[in-house]
Amino acid sequence: MSFPCYAEYKDSGVEWLGEVPGHWEVHSLKRRFLIVGGSTPKSDIGTLWDGNIVWVTPADISQISSFLIRDSQRKISAEGLASCGTSLVPAGSILLSIRAPIGSLAIAETELCTNQGCKAILPNVDSSSWFYSYFLSIATGELNIRGKGTTFLELSTDALGAFPVGFPPLFEQSTIAAFLDSETGKIDALVAEQKKLIVLLKEKRQAVISHAVTKGLDMTASMKASDIEWLGQVPDHWSVKRLRFVVYLNPSKVEVRDLGLDSEISFLPMEAIGDDGILDVSRVRLFKEVEVGYTYFREGDVTIAKITPCFENGKGAVMLGLIGSIGFGTTELIVARPRSAEIINSYLHWLFISSPFRKLGEAAMYGAGGQKRVPDDFVRNFATAFPPLAEQSTITAFLDQETSKLDALVTEAQRAIDLLKERRSALISAAVTGKIDVRQFVKQAQPSAELVPA
Repeated sequence: MSFPCYAEYKDSGVEWLGEVPGHWEVHSLKRRFLIVGGSTPKSDIGTLWDGNIVWVTPADISQISSFLIRDSQRKISAEGLASCGTSLVPAGSILLSIRAPIGSLAIAETELCTNQGCKAILPNVDSSSWFYSYFLSIATGELNIRGKGTTFLELSTDALGAFPVGFPPLFEQSTIAAFLDSETGKIDALVAEQKKLIVLLKEKRQAVISHAVTKGLDMTASMKASDIEWLGQVPDHWSVKRLRFVVYLNPSKVEVRDLGLDSEISFLPMEAIGDDGILDVSRVRLFKEVEVGYTYFREGDVTIAKITPCFENGKGAVMLGLIGSIGFGTTELIVARPRSAEIINSYLHWLFISSPFRKLGEAAMYGAGGQKRVPDDFVRNFATAFPPLAEQSTITAFLDQETSKLDALVTEAQRAIDLLKERRSALISAAVTGKIDVRQFVKQAQPSAELVPA
């Protein structure tokens, strides 16, 4: 769909706004809005907390899927409200995060207050909350430029108040907002479809992997009971064993005791080990820098992350391309070295990222919160059925091919999402800065979700 331009434009005097329609005004934000700061009650006084007053923080804003917000993770009491510098603001107020990341925003659906990481922007009777939420949503870059600070960027009240904004007539603001509600809703629906497709493709990928390493590829193979509850029947010629009989776990650094202290080796922190086998071997360290306090592995070993959420996300890889065939990395890795007569490393990797292994490992985790880990003994004692080496190679080749096809489809769907989001942002920017005239496309001026401050 193409849109016409306005009949007449003028220079806004603001570089990033450029020209605006001739009948629009351009003012600083404080000319049309009241800006209200927030604050936090003392954390060690229990009576100030857990009341019924919604108290919004940047974290609350970052979790919403639309502009609207009506609740918060924590609430404060009336005593808490009176004890600090925060103020109640009415429904319809725009809430803006003014600390990194600057620019996250929401519209209050109810009376609430905020902490010091947010500013509430209260529009007057000539300003639409919905329109200016769209406007500010495309101004994140400009707002961040105006942030100051050494530890983290923060947007001051003065900097926010001086921010230049275009002001169409109220009826036109509402018309543009209604148009954007409609058009972005269509785009969001397409994005949701692509996201759903990605979920289905990833589920299919996992199903293909899990079936291949537990049942094989031959649908006509005779089966036998594995005597493992979660596994059920397996091909008759597969051998049921614990992993400790097919791999060496966490090989000793004694193997590299003769390595020169100034020898270069590959170094892999957790971020260098991606999900589902992606590996970045670009980092190099000297042996003397990593000999103590890091996990040792060598070319061909198979690693898996043991800490949450890295384990559940499938972090792990066959260690290939290591300098001098030697590597060290994060202590949050379990290293498995295949016994060559029992298992090939690529097949072991597919087993490690299969759904049964991951789910059973997750159930075996110990520790609390973000420090939960899979114990080495879980890996050592994990029992499953193993095909002969030749069949392992066939299964590996099959999985390489099939998952590559599925990964390509995921990449294509993600590219579609990125393009749709670019289209969405460009459409909002063009509409709220007056580069396109959408008045003829909307018959009803008032957006269905418009909120007017009390």
